[in-house]
Amino acid sequence: MSTVPPPETAGRLSVVVIAYNDEELVGEAIRSALDQGPVVAEVVAVDDCSQDGTARVLDELAARHPRLRVVHRTENSGGCGSPRNDGIRAATAPYVMFLDSDDILPAGAAEALVAAADRHGTEVAVGVCVRRELPEGRDVRWQPALYREPAVLETPDELRPLVHDTLCVNKIYDRAFLTEHGILFPEGRFVYEDFLFTARVYAAAPRVAVIPETVYVWHVRRAAAQLSISLDREGVSNWQARIAAHRAAVETFARAGRAELAAACRTKFLEHDLRMYARDLRLRDAAHRAEWWELTRQHLAGFAEPEIAAAVAPARWIARFLLAAKEPRDLLRLSRLAANPARLLPPYAGGRSAAFWADDLPEARLDGVEGLPLDELPLVVDARLRTGGGGELLFTVRDLYGRLAEAGPRTAELAFVPRGDTEPARTERAELRPVPATDRADGQDGAVGAENGWSARVPVRFTGLAGSGRTRGREGVQLWDIGVTVTCANGETFTTSLRPPDGSQRRSVLPSSRYGVLLVQQYATANGSLAVRIAPGARDGFRAVRARLRRLARSSQ
Repeated sequence: MSTVPPPETAGRLSVVVIAYNDEELVGEAIRSALDQGPVVAEVVAVDDCSQDGTARVLDELAARHPRLRVVHRTENSGGCGSPRNDGIRAATAPYVMFLDSDDILPAGAAEALVAAADRHGTEVAVGVCVRRELPEGRDVRWQPALYREPAVLETPDELRPLVHDTLCVNKIYDRAFLTEHGILFPEGRFVYEDFLFTARVYAAAPRVAVIPETVYVWHVRRAAAQLSISLDREGVSNWQARIAAHRAAVETFARAGRAELAAACRTKFLEHDLRMYARDLRLRDAAHRAEWWELTRQHLAGFAEPEIAAAVAPARWIARFLLAAKEPRDLLRLSRLAANPARLLPPYAGGRSAAFWADDLPEARLDGVEGLPLDELPLVVDARLRTGGGGELLFTVRDLYGRLAEAGPRTAELAFVPRGDTEPARTERAELRPVPATDRADGQDGAVGAENGWSARVPVRFTGLAGSGRTRGREGVQLWDIGVTVTCANGETFTTSLRPPDGSQRRSVLPSSRYGVLLVQQYATANGSLAVRIAPGARDGFRAVRARLRRLARSSQ
């Protein structure tokens, strides 16, 4: 994107930056807004009565930058809505945009958004947000399917997909439009305030310009001393707040007569919010699980069956299971179905045309199995990594209600991808052979249901992987993800991750002609996928062991 806006876009945008106790990071956010160039008429920084040096940092920056104005709140609001509203009221440019104090705007973001809104005469313009995992620097596009092509959305039906994007920060808004419809954030401590703000915007039927450029970088700091609201999900109160915000958004659409957007909002809750929290439920204590289960069932009871049926599988399957099961159960199975990629672990009750969760829960229907393409089915590939004898990966592709048998699995390609990359560093191809349903994949518990499978084995050259990682700049301990793509006789393919034996955390010290020794650990990621940690050389191996011991010591405190 160009960083020099054409004359007609100059001075068209006010960027509102909100900050609370963020003296170390707010300067970078402010500079990223000022660096957008003349398109930004002003940056309005709102300090929410910080207790650290944030106010001082902002005042010092304002003394050096005439386009920066600072609003000091005398009382902390307890949330993000009130300071953003202060920024809206203080803004003077035709358009307004929001920036959090620990995030940044990429170069050219403001120009691209303003130019799109001006060109099409829309009240809103929206672009791509990326979640940047820190300190690794890995970028993940937020809702990528919504922003692949430029578009102008004008009808309620065209706006329906945007209901999935509840972020307020990757958009610019016509201030006159906000004023005309009385659109503000909820005041005070309202968690997930952007849910309600974006619902108010969409309910007012704006025309929206969509651009495929990246316009916002959302920094995700999972190791921060104070987690952000979106990451701090251990308490049930966070789930209560999310349900309340979702309910308020649905009511906003309903009051505006936007029934189609209200229905889309409920479907979005199933496909995104419910899955995100359900996958972590087995990690919580019994009291948390019981309260979460009751809250969720009460909320889902207000959903109409067409709204549940409109959600993609497996989201609708999860909703039906939770409504059918009165108490927490099958938590590992639930977490793997809610993960990405989704995997439905056995047993498989019923048949292809009438599949359901379990024999005692026939009302929890797994509908659509017979009609879904293979790449949308939650298929399971079990695997075990052997480090002896040069290294070998054994894996078994599990059938699901006969769908794979019909397609005829033939080959599998394993992709070894360094964590943070999108392209594999190494691939291995293997022919699949059928195995009877009574066979188990290397003794994995619960690995086989009543379905057949197909198995193969491929060599794993750990020294070669470590060398590939080094050539890609991976110094020290390397993390490797493993994916598999299965090709069938009928031309269909599907790609997923591998499922290791539950609870496996195997470590091996291997001789290496290049590095002397390799420390190799296979483990399950948070979503239950097989991954490998490789430390080439004794020095990096000892560092990995010490880091592990420090993590164990912290977790025991």
